[in-house]
Amino acid sequence: MRRLSLLDTSLRDGQKSLGINLNVNEKLEISRQLVKLGVDVIEAGYPAASPVEFEAVRKIAREVKGVVICGFAGANEREIDCCAAALKEAGRSRIHTGIAVSPLYMEKKLQLTPGRVVELAVAAVKHAKKYVDEVQFYAEDAFRSDRAFLVQVLERVIEAGATVINIPDTLGYATPWECSEMISYVMNNVRNIQRAVLSVHCHNDLGMATANSLAGIKAGAGQVEGTINGIGERAGNTCLEEIIMTLYSRRGSIGIQCGAKTRELAATSRLVSRLTGVPIPAHKAIVGSNAYTGNPASLGEIGPGENAPFVIIAPDTVGLPEDDGALQIRLGPQALQQRLDKLGYSLNKEDLDLVYQYFLHSADSKGAVYDQELRELMGEAGVEQRGILIKNISITTTGASRATATVTLDLDGDTVTEAACGTGPVDAVFKAVDLLVGERVCLEDYMLKSVGRGRETLGDATVKVRYGDNGLVIGRGVSSDVIEASARAYANALSKVKTMIRENAAQARV
Repeated sequence: MRRLSLLDTSLRDGQKSLGINLNVNEKLEISRQLVKLGVDVIEAGYPAASPVEFEAVRKIAREVKGVVICGFAGANEREIDCCAAALKEAGRSRIHTGIAVSPLYMEKKLQLTPGRVVELAVAAVKHAKKYVDEVQFYAEDAFRSDRAFLVQVLERVIEAGATVINIPDTLGYATPWECSEMISYVMNNVRNIQRAVLSVHCHNDLGMATANSLAGIKAGAGQVEGTINGIGERAGNTCLEEIIMTLYSRRGSIGIQCGAKTRELAATSRLVSRLTGVPIPAHKAIVGSNAYTGNPASLGEIGPGENAPFVIIAPDTVGLPEDDGALQIRLGPQALQQRLDKLGYSLNKEDLDLVYQYFLHSADSKGAVYDQELRELMGEAGVEQRGILIKNISITTTGASRATATVTLDLDGDTVTEAACGTGPVDAVFKAVDLLVGERVCLEDYMLKSVGRGRETLGDATVKVRYGDNGLVIGRGVSSDVIEASARAYANALSKVKTMIRENAAQARV
C-alpha cells in the first residue's frame, strides 16, 4: 500500500485566515498537537515576514521533534538565509521556496521574463541546498502556466537539488479532473521527477479543495498539503482531517495510507478552532457537531447496537465518545481524568487540578456538566491570561440600553478596580477593562454562543480585536454567566496584545 506524506500548513497558509495572528506559544501548542496527530511535516511559518514569526519558527524547530519542520521563503537569498537561521536547531528541517510560473503572474506580479524566472528558481534551490538536505519548490499558479515552460522549470530545480515539488492550485480554480491530469502530466513529462516527491496544495475557492487533492493523490502525488479545519485565506485550504478520514474509511479501494492517528483529529480540530477563533460549523464534515447525528431507526426496524450499517465513521474513530454523559459535582478528580482520557485529553497533575477547579465552579452553578461543556472548560483552563484575570464584575443598568460596569482585575499581580458606562453591560465591561489595561485596541468582532443543554448552559464568548497594524488577536472566555464569559474573552485578547508587545520589544533588542 502506497504511503502518503502529510504537510500541515495551518501555521503558515492557515494563519492568513481572517487576519489570524497567533503568538509564539500558541503556535508551539498547535505544533505539539500536530505531532500527536501524526503529520509528517509542519510548515511552521515564514521567518522573514517579521521578528515574531522568526522567533516562532525558531522555537518550534528547537522544541518540537519527531517531525520535519519546514520554513517558507521567497526566491531570494535574504529570505532563505533568514529561514535557515530559524531552522538551525531542528532535528530535521526543510526550506520551502519557489516562484510564480504562469504568464500572467510573471508579467503582472513579478515583471520578469520566463528566462529570468528560471534563473531565480534554480538559484533559490541551490542556495537553500547549502543549508538543508530537503528543499521543497513551489511553482506558484502552476495550473495556469504553459506546460512546456512548467516542465522546463521543474526539471531545472530538481537538477539543482529540489527534493519535493509543490504543484499548487493557487486560486482554487481547478477541478478534480484537471488536478488528476496535471499530476499525471508532470509525472509523465518531467524527465527527472523520480528524484523528487510530487506534492499537491489546493485552495477551496470553488469548494473542491479536498476533491482536487484526492484526485492529485490518486494520480501519483506523494505528499498532500492542507490545514486543520480547512482554515486559510479567502475560502480556505484543503481540510487535512477530510483527507485523513477519506484515506482511512476508503483504504480498501484507494490503496493509499498515511501515518495519522485518527483519534487525535477531534482534539486537534478543537485546539485550532479555540486558538484561532475560527468556529467549526455544525455541519462540518468529520469534526462538526452534527457530523455523527441522525436517526438510523427511520430507515427501518433496528435493534440496539445495530447502527453500523448506517454509519460510515464511528465517532470514537476521530476521538469523540459515543455518549455525551453528564458529570455531577460529586465527581472526584480521578473520575474526571478518566472522562478527559476518553475525550482525548492527557493532563499532568497540576493541569488536572486547574481543570478540576473550573469543573467544580461550573457544576456548582449548573448541577451537571456535559462533554461538550467539558471541552470548552478545557479550552478556558488552557487560556493563557498572562497577568490579566477577572476577579469581580458588578453591573447596574439605567433604562433599556445604558449600563455601568465596575470591574476588578488581577493585573500583573495587583488588584485594580475601575468603572465605566456603556451601551449595554458588555460594552460597559469592555470599556472598564480598557481603562484598567491601558492598551488601545479596536474591537472588530464579538460572538456569543451557548454550549451544553437546557437553560443552564455555558456561555462561550469570542472577541477579535485589532492592535495597530499587527492583525487580529483572538480572545476566548467561558462561563455560566454570559457577561463574565465576555469579560474573560476580552481580557484574554488584551493579554495576548500585551504578550505581542513584549515579544516585539524583545526581538527589537536582539
